[in-house]
Amino acid sequence: MAATMPLRSFVSHVVLDLDGTLLNTDGIVSEVLKKFLGKYGKQWDGRGVHKIVGKTPLEAATSIVEDYGLPCTTNEFILDISPMFSDQWCNIKALPGASRLIKHLNGHGVRMALASNSPKESIEAKISHHHGWKESFSVIIGGDEVGMGKPSPEIFLEAAKRLNVEPSKCLVIEDSLPGVTAGKAAGMGVVAVPSVPKQAALYSSADEVINSLLDLQPEKWGLPPFQDWIEGTLPIEPWYIGGPVIKGFGRGSKVLGIPTANLSADSFSVILSEHASGVYFGWAALSTRGIFKMVMSIGWNPYFDNTEKTIEPWLLHDFNEDFYGEELHLAIVGYIRPEANFPSLETLIAKIHDDGKISEKALDLPMYASYKDAPYLRSLLQQDNNHS
Repeated sequence: MAATMPLRSFVSHVVLDLDGTLLNTDGIVSEVLKKFLGKYGKQWDGRGVHKIVGKTPLEAATSIVEDYGLPCTTNEFILDISPMFSDQWCNIKALPGASRLIKHLNGHGVRMALASNSPKESIEAKISHHHGWKESFSVIIGGDEVGMGKPSPEIFLEAAKRLNVEPSKCLVIEDSLPGVTAGKAAGMGVVAVPSVPKQAALYSSADEVINSLLDLQPEKWGLPPFQDWIEGTLPIEPWYIGGPVIKGFGRGSKVLGIPTANLSADSFSVILSEHASGVYFGWAALSTRGIFKMVMSIGWNPYFDNTEKTIEPWLLHDFNEDFYGEELHLAIVGYIRPEANFPSLETLIAKIHDDGKISEKALDLPMYASYKDAPYLRSLLQQDNNHS
């Protein structure tokens, strides 16, 4: 993570990028490209994704046409694929913390601009599917309204001009390297929220690098702080997953001494793409044992340097036997912290136990405790009783 800047001055306005910062466009882009490239006998495998993140539509199209050796011009590619993207804008979901941030800043009278390399018409089409977003921005500016897109600072300088504020009083929040470069060149404070996994080290020019918008602390920049954290936890919109335990006492459990009940990430690729890596908590139902408090990590586990994103619930209960193969249902109700690396196994274990204590205490609060009776959890136990 980049060292947090000694803040030169507090900001008064916020300039936000759209794709990859507020909206989870990656999944839509992949699906459309898979379908489009299939017409040419090509297979989209995500290679070179870093080449198109944060780029203008023309730059991204040029890169794809060249990398895949397509028998069409860049302009033909854009004409053919644009309607396919337009049909999918209604399916793009907000990234974790996006709606919360917009509502928070707007509610405190902080003026915001939306500045994206995408054409303005495309920007407005995308945000029209998210209630209250368009009305929250004082300025919306697209890449087709300036001479040069990011990494040129032009779009951010134009945003400041339309906000009638000095660039130094603006905070840029961006997911891409071109966006970070543009924000810094504009003389603005920059918070990076990298959209490409495990690439945070590349964003050292940003004033601050955070894991997701859930981790933004506006007060660092002189903006109103969030007031929704409770007992060290952030309530989130509950979500539910389940499946057979694939490693009852796998590597994590043996090393850490914690009952880790891993689930197959292959079954939840869409869910994993929608949720930020980090530490969450909630309730876990094991089909033959009951319902337990749990704390859960999503991510790559930097200490073990996993190559794939994983789901690892830690059941907060003493188990003396394995539960490999047993059906497990989870109700995830709150967030604790971003994924982090640790200098030693001892510090990792200590932090995990701290997470467990926070979860244990929080799950006794009525707002979280009520989810213990979620039908999704209870139905699993009922199914087992019916088979008994």
